[in-house]
Amino acid sequence: MNKYVSVENVAMRFPTKNGVFEALREINLDIAEGEFVSLIGHSGCGKSTLLNLIAGLTLPSQGYLFCNGREISGPGPERGVVFQNHSLLPWLTCFDNVYLAVERVFGDNEKKPQLKERTNAALKMVGLTHAAHKYPKEISGGMKQRVGIARALAMQPQVLLLDEPFGALDALTRAHLQDELLKIVAETKATVVMVTHDVDEAVLLSDRIVMMTNGPSATIGEILNVDLPKPRSRMQLANDAHYHQLRSVVLEFLYRKHLRPAA
Repeated sequence: MNKYVSVENVAMRFPTKNGVFEALREINLDIAEGEFVSLIGHSGCGKSTLLNLIAGLTLPSQGYLFCNGREISGPGPERGVVFQNHSLLPWLTCFDNVYLAVERVFGDNEKKPQLKERTNAALKMVGLTHAAHKYPKEISGGMKQRVGIARALAMQPQVLLLDEPFGALDALTRAHLQDELLKIVAETKATVVMVTHDVDEAVLLSDRIVMMTNGPSATIGEILNVDLPKPRSRMQLANDAHYHQLRSVVLEFLYRKHLRPAA
């Protein structure tokens, strides 16, 4: 496998008033270029912690992380992050929220017409050309998330990092944005790492699902290859026996193998 993102023997510990808390231990994971990997597990298993390490928002207590052969030592434009909270600036329009990121990354080498072109292209990719000049308070939650995705994509990241991007949305909006994400990933060939609690979402979108053991001292329990053909259709998979088999493997891991025993 062509290693594009590499996590080598990583541990993450945090000091607390009760001593050192070990969130992650012995994390080893290689992700290929263009691969879609989901991180799944119970709350407190360190999924978001691992994503933040790949993003460079935090540094590991032990081990190393690499992106395209270079050690990750902090945030960088080659890694775009989309959080569950869209984090839009309310005083800026959708266009200006995206343009701000574009200018930050490309402003030193490109003129305003090129920056505007990049911004418009990103909004078009997520279907929001019509809402470019609206403010966040004037659009729905799903549209806000699409602006967040457009902002990340406009930076042309090598890796797209998604931290439960659809977790706060209603079921219909979430399904629509999952379908949109499938199209965007197919078009951009992006390498994607996504944190999710949703088993169906993980199986629908992923090439591999990384299942985390319970914390503290969480680690990778199993990795499931999702060998469903692409492009994928939600409706076609609804009655697909292999889809349901893969879904059952993840559910068994989550609900039978790694639940804490009752006290």
